[in-house]
Amino acid sequence: MAWVETSAGGYRVALDGDGTVLCRNAAGRQLKAVPPKLGDDPVVTQLRQLAEWLGAHERRCLEDVERWMVRSLPVPAAVVTAVWADESWRAVLRDLVVTGADGEVAGFLRDADTERGLGLVDLDGDTVRLADGEIRIPHPVLLADLDDLREFAVELGVSQRVQQLYREVWHRPEEVPAGTEVTAYAGGRYKELRELVGRCARLGYRVRGGSAVVPVVEGGRTVEARLWVGDYYEYDECETGPLSWAWSDGRALPLAEVGPVAWSEGMRMAAALYAGRTIEGEVAA
Repeated sequence: MAWVETSAGGYRVALDGDGTVLCRNAAGRQLKAVPPKLGDDPVVTQLRQLAEWLGAHERRCLEDVERWMVRSLPVPAAVVTAVWADESWRAVLRDLVVTGADGEVAGFLRDADTERGLGLVDLDGDTVRLADGEIRIPHPVLLADLDDLREFAVELGVSQRVQQLYREVWHRPEEVPAGTEVTAYAGGRYKELRELVGRCARLGYRVRGGSAVVPVVEGGRTVEARLWVGDYYEYDECETGPLSWAWSDGRALPLAEVGPVAWSEGMRMAAALYAGRTIEGEVAA
């Protein structure tokens, strides 16, 4: 951003690309930090507020696109072209693997133009245009050639802000036991419930009714993966419980009926919370 003059002593300030407020003195020399006497300067305050807003905006863009992927939501191409000019949106959307209306992988998203449509690099390495009215950002567990796509992404120098190609995936076994619970990640002990709940928050999982939850829309229906974490006093010792899935009305879903995305996201949550358990002689991650 351009340098803006403050109200005191010829100092000029600007906002760096990472959200840091930079400062120059009257001689034009850039300082290591904004002088304390400029802490309440209106221009400095406005720049700091702008940096906070931009940071929140970037997080919202990332969360929205990840939700489109996890919930298998169709995305109008017009929406992509409308937000492409926004640097935060563009950084999140660029290089994602997208599918067209036919559900087939179209390529890596590289451009969006209201006149020419979406620009992609297809699986042959050619630049193509996609004129479909809607696209999808498929969850990686749905990509049959995930390993090949990962190798191709390395060749292209792809860097994704949203975890798609390099997101951990769990495939549901062809034969699953009868019942409604998976216990593979049960029994992860924490010294205090607040540590486990805190880990849920850091990883972006809500806790409701004593369970960490992650909602997934699959086949047009909402399914919620639930991992028991406890509803005791926050300083009580606790451990992760079984993982289960339920419809939006609370009815338990048999394991054999859990879809691929719901299975993968539920197992991903359970594994991440189990990984933070307290091991004897160590502190929970």
